Formats: sequence, structure tokens, C-alpha cells
Amino acid sequence: MRVVELLAARLCHELVSPIAAINNGVELLGEEEADFVRDAVDLIGQSARRAGKRLQFYRFAYGTLGTTGPDPKDLALGLMEGSKIACDWSAEAQTLPRDWQKLACNMVVLAAEALPRGGTVTVRSVRGNASGIEVAAAGESVSVTPELRAAISVHNAIEDLTSRTVHGYFTARLAECMGASLAIGSVTATEALFSAAVPSAA
Repeated sequence: MRVVELLAARLCHELVSPIAAINNGVELLGEEEADFVRDAVDLIGQSARRAGKRLQFYRFAYGTLGTTGPDPKDLALGLMEGSKIACDWSAEAQTLPRDWQKLACNMVVLAAEALPRGGTVTVRSVRGNASGIEVAAAGESVSVTPELRAAISVHNAIEDLTSRTVHGYFTARLAECMGASLAIGSVTATEALFSAAVPSAA
């Protein structure tokens, strides 16, 4: 129940900003000047689209999988729209099963959080003697917190989770359900690598 509560709190946090902007736009509609009204309509439209894209993304990332639905790549691009982070989703990653692409979407959020000053998140298939997903974060001042590392550990206590770290916990457990392990590779000042893979059959 604590994990569910924290995920709900996190989702609400994701929606606070665009919904608050919609409310601000509604207030501006009460102004008599045409410029204010025009700005208000623009603000409401942009904020409603942003809220809709976030809802679509987290519906896929946190919800049950359907056989059809929005393209995970488009969902990730929509989540990053208007931010300082670009998302590069490779063609090879698009061919993976939807459950792996769901995991990739969750990993994209972790990578984006490692880029406080913006940068690029790259999604690609794992290469070598394994199959899975790699998500790289590249930019200035890349940071992966000790709290996140603890959250993805199998030894992490649920009581220690917060609304900021619960996404890492959820993503790690999602990877485990697919027979993979979520790992954080080498982290430098400009890059961090998140991976989830299973050994390929001999």
C-alpha cells in the first residue's frame, strides 16, 4: 500500500504544474483587454496538452499493457516536450516487445531526473551477449543520488521510500518481473547509463 500511495503522490505532483497553469489562464480570461484573453487561451491550450501528454505517458508506464495503443516513443517525446531534455529513441528499440518498451519509458524518467540542467536521453537496445534496454543520460552536471541507488536495490526497505525514489523502486521491480536486473552503470559529470538486460540464450 505504501508503494501505491507514493506512486499516486508522484503522479499528482507531475500534474500540479500544468493544471495550476490552466487555472491561471482561466483567471486571465476575466480580464477585459484582448491581449490578456489571447494569452490566457494560449496558456490554457498549452497547459492542457502538457497535462494530457503526462497522463498518457504515466498511464502506459504505470498501467497494464494493451496489445495496441500509443507508440511508447511518442509518449516519451511528449513527456519531454517543452523541457530542456531531448529524447532519442533508436529504431532498434522500437522493435522490442511492448513490455520492454514500457520498462524503457520508466527508465527514461530515471535518466531525465539525472539531468538537472538538461541534456539528451538516448534509448537503445542492449548489445552483446544479452538482450534488453539501455538508456543513457548525457548533459551537464549529471547526477545519480545515493537514494535512487538504494531504491533500486533488492535490499531496500519499503519504509525508506519517498515520492522521489519510488519510481526507481517501481522500475527495478518491473525489470525483475521480466527476468532482468536494473543497473546503473558508470556515472560521470556528463553521462550516466541505466540498463536492464537478460543473458541471451546460448
